[in-house]
Amino acid sequence: MPELSGMTLFVVIQLFMLLGLVVLVIPIFPGLVVMWLAALVYGLIAGWEPLGIVLFVIITILMIVGSLIDNLMMGAGARKSGASWLTIGVALGAGILGTLILPPFGGLIAAPLSVLLLEYRRIGDWEKAWASLRGLIAGWGLSYFVRLGIGFLLMALWWVWVWAAGT
Repeated sequence: MPELSGMTLFVVIQLFMLLGLVVLVIPIFPGLVVMWLAALVYGLIAGWEPLGIVLFVIITILMIVGSLIDNLMMGAGARKSGASWLTIGVALGAGILGTLILPPFGGLIAAPLSVLLLEYRRIGDWEKAWASLRGLIAGWGLSYFVRLGIGFLLMALWWVWVWAAGT
């Protein structure tokens, strides 16, 4: 197997990092996981010096937090707008199930629709049900910017790793 030069390795990993950032726009595509995998591949090829290990641990923690932030912020937004915990839990399950049954957009339809319908059934008021749905959507919108910021931070940490390793 041919060996990768330092510059080729940098370019290939950088392209995957950028791909991860771009696909953060797609709510169900794990862009941060793509970036984390790119950093893992870099570590496996370039080596694991002490600073690289520390930076990879930080990158891993950021990836996990960024991957969970969607659900937390969407739930918090819906809750703040009056949705019940049961509705939020069902919406999370519906989103996961919808994504598995009708990828890639089934979850994007199932979660908000379940919030709207369950909240209407619970309180009998379309205006309040719509408010809960708007809260869910506002939480998702805010989480996008948080994930994007985490993505840029992930890439910056990887750049520090590359610079320190001299690859």
